[in-house]
Amino acid sequence: MTDLPVSPLGCSCFRMRRLARAMSRLYDQHLAAVDLKTTQYSVLAHAGRAALPVAELADRLGTERTTLTRNLKPLCEAGWIVLVPGADSRQRIVTITDAGRAKLKQAWPYWRAAQDAFESRLGAGAVRTLHDQLDHTLDQLAPLLEETSDE
Repeated sequence: MTDLPVSPLGCSCFRMRRLARAMSRLYDQHLAAVDLKTTQYSVLAHAGRAALPVAELADRLGTERTTLTRNLKPLCEAGWIVLVPGADSRQRIVTITDAGRAKLKQAWPYWRAAQDAFESRLGAGAVRTLHDQLDHTLDQLAPLLEETSDE
């Protein structure tokens, strides 16, 4: 363990969670016009690109499988997503339906409006820099997560 800095930097986890909640509120405000939450839009958008096993979709979304399964339930009930059997009897493939594609198409302008509002406030260059920093941070964090999952 390293020595603690003389002047603490503050809790990075708290700051990131606070930012994530604020970003979710911004996008949720826009997507409310089409009765979607940001998490639901993300699932539909990813499923719209390719049918994926639940585990792979969870990985791409950066969430736990159990959380994704819980988030899939209302999307399945709405008829926007179906879970079809995979190669293995235990595997389920998340597949978007025609109704889901229609919902995604309906929601896209609202997602775009949220993104535009964010970019307008920060500036495109700052958003690009933020994305680069977040991607770099996730890459640097990944080995630490693998280390702790092996223990």
